[in-house]
Amino acid sequence: MTSSVRISKWPIWLCWLAMVLDGFDLVVLGTVIPTLIKTQELGFDAIGATFAATISLVGVGLGALFIAPLSDRLGRRNLLVACVTWFSIFTIAIVFAPNVAIFSTFRLLAGMGLGACLPAALAYMNDYAPPGTGGKSTTRTMTGYHVGAVATAFLALVVIPDWRILFVVGGIAGFVLVPFLWFKLPETLPAVHSAAATGTPGQTASDAGKLPTTVVPVPVENRTSFRDLANKPYPLVAAGVAVASFMGLLLVYGLNTWLPQLMAAAGFSLSAGLSLLLVLNVGAVVGLVVAGILADKHGAKRIVLLWFGLSAVFLAVLSVKVQNELLLYAAVFVTGVFVFSSQVLVYAWVSQLFPARLRGTALGFAAGVGRLGAIMGPAVTGALVAAGIAYPWGIYVFAAAAVLAVAALAAVPQAITRLPGDPRSTETARSGRTSSS
Repeated sequence: MTSSVRISKWPIWLCWLAMVLDGFDLVVLGTVIPTLIKTQELGFDAIGATFAATISLVGVGLGALFIAPLSDRLGRRNLLVACVTWFSIFTIAIVFAPNVAIFSTFRLLAGMGLGACLPAALAYMNDYAPPGTGGKSTTRTMTGYHVGAVATAFLALVVIPDWRILFVVGGIAGFVLVPFLWFKLPETLPAVHSAAATGTPGQTASDAGKLPTTVVPVPVENRTSFRDLANKPYPLVAAGVAVASFMGLLLVYGLNTWLPQLMAAAGFSLSAGLSLLLVLNVGAVVGLVVAGILADKHGAKRIVLLWFGLSAVFLAVLSVKVQNELLLYAAVFVTGVFVFSSQVLVYAWVSQLFPARLRGTALGFAAGVGRLGAIMGPAVTGALVAAGIAYPWGIYVFAAAAVLAVAALAAVPQAITRLPGDPRSTETARSGRTSSS
């Protein structure tokens, strides 16, 4: 393991920083919506805010479904560079939006670029990770997601009501990251395909960091699409993962978009709601660190089922009004520990279940279908807010979603059985052993 590529920390930090941008995008609307509704700037009201939140997630879903799979064909690095650039351009553009329609259009376009970043970055890290560390690599990378969310919530406390500063900071941060991605991030996937094409023995996805980074065209027979997920043995796995991702991202985006408003409906101040949003995401970072270690030790399936189950329990607790401020903050922190890392454990499990040639496609499918839940969460909660019954019914909806995720994942096998005569499934068999190690 003498290769400088293998021991370099640049890929780890750059993928982590890409997730920081995703974390910014996760909560930025949640931090500005109360101000936009209160001031009615750009013509915002509860309906306009719900539309903006929904259309933003449509863009992210489109990016995950239709752009992220290109990382299996064009390479993870190229896709990350292009998508971060695209996201940065349209995030800056939001500052100049004259009305709700243009604001929402720019959010749609920015989301399309960012939607592919998460699947590409997680696929990259699972290419790069040593065997048996896929869970930890995934959750460690995703801590950036929630660090970005925490930083954004904290920045909002400082700059609100001047909400435009948040979008300026997000866009500039993306532009700063782009040259580092271009010059410091080695490619992994073409090397995996070239190894498969030349028949080099003993090389797997986890060896990618040790392989030459020369870009080799992907053979036509190795190119992938969503149609591959409809072939045995993948349909049952894809269905279970789709339902769990839908529910998981319903929780993540619903809570991050509307928690300040839910707390306001429960009688707390706007500043208290923003503080609770920050605490929720601090809990998420702690949960990710613990979840990754436990998933590698005990198996991703066992831990993701436990995490979603505990999410349901603690969300139910939040439906009871807590007058003691310290107890409320503690309850929100513990809820964040389990809710957000549950969805990341789904990604970790997907990365282990599917072979490297399908990893970006499978993650894009999971993230893309999950974005439908991300759309549903803010939309349903927004409707409850408009109706004046957001608390506690919004919390009940979130708890029910966690229970449904448990049911869906319970039906997914621990590992995908290798099909006889399918030479391309050897990585799947290895990944299945990793997930149960």
